[in-house]
Amino acid sequence: MANEIGSFELNTGAKIPSVGLGTWQAAPGVVGDAVAAAVKIGYQHIDCASRYGNEAEIGKVLKKLFEDGVVNRENLFITSKIWLTELDPPDVPEALNRTLQDLQLDYVDLYLMHWPVRLKKGSVEFKPENIMPIDIPSTWKAMEFLYDSGKARAIGVSNFSTKKLSDLVETARVPPAVNQVECHPSWQQHKLHEFCKSKGVHLSGYSPLGSPGTTWVKADVLKSPVLETVAKELGKSPAQTALRWGLQMGHSVLPKSTNEARIRENFDVLGWSIPKEMFDKFSKMEQARLVQGTSFVHETMSPYKTLEELWDGEI
Repeated sequence: MANEIGSFELNTGAKIPSVGLGTWQAAPGVVGDAVAAAVKIGYQHIDCASRYGNEAEIGKVLKKLFEDGVVNRENLFITSKIWLTELDPPDVPEALNRTLQDLQLDYVDLYLMHWPVRLKKGSVEFKPENIMPIDIPSTWKAMEFLYDSGKARAIGVSNFSTKKLSDLVETARVPPAVNQVECHPSWQQHKLHEFCKSKGVHLSGYSPLGSPGTTWVKADVLKSPVLETVAKELGKSPAQTALRWGLQMGHSVLPKSTNEARIRENFDVLGWSIPKEMFDKFSKMEQARLVQGTSFVHETMSPYKTLEELWDGEI
């Protein structure tokens, strides 16, 4: 295994930097400093979404970084995601325009459908009555026009099961470049990983450390005995080891932090590798999905009556 995995090639020919800064649950007033610190440390990939409510703050920081000559726009890879209330085809271009305005950019490098779920336009809460029928092929056609326009240099999806991704790949004119999903040593996504590999869709892992700062996700991915043992043997932290596992699996990883020391630590995952005999130990880890999407499931009001249906059995 080569030590350097600085980027992965997408099916568009573009390169996605292997380590990105996640900005989910990064509070306003804090996220801007985190992005500025990350870019100065060397991150070239920032993962955003309109739903996170912090794109305007990130946009101000990006503008200043460009103006101060810290980094050029073409050297950054910026991802954003369309929220579930905007999936009606006529709303799709407007959603991207708002994101571009907030981020103060002419284009994003990657634009994703955040979930295979549609909510009533203007709704804020995850109430069953706000869940609408979804027509993924129609929304995807609108996404393809954004790709044609150059405002989204690549398009993809997030939180898609193998089956939902397979259905989309079969009908898409522009194949999805990326499926961004929960992925870490305690939820390795083997079936999806193999499918993505076979179809040239890049798998990007969110919560690659298991979301240690998230109160409603109860998991100690970083305290797994396997992870702790391997990390100790390598002289690395459990977080660095979990991220390196993702890179060696062929996934880009999106660790979220607003702490500068941890942002730096999370970036120190190149130039070394996990040897095969240690890497093989990860296959013995107990598996559990942390982000379940229970809000999108309802017996009568949702297209998905059960979690089994939402994830097509991958739970």
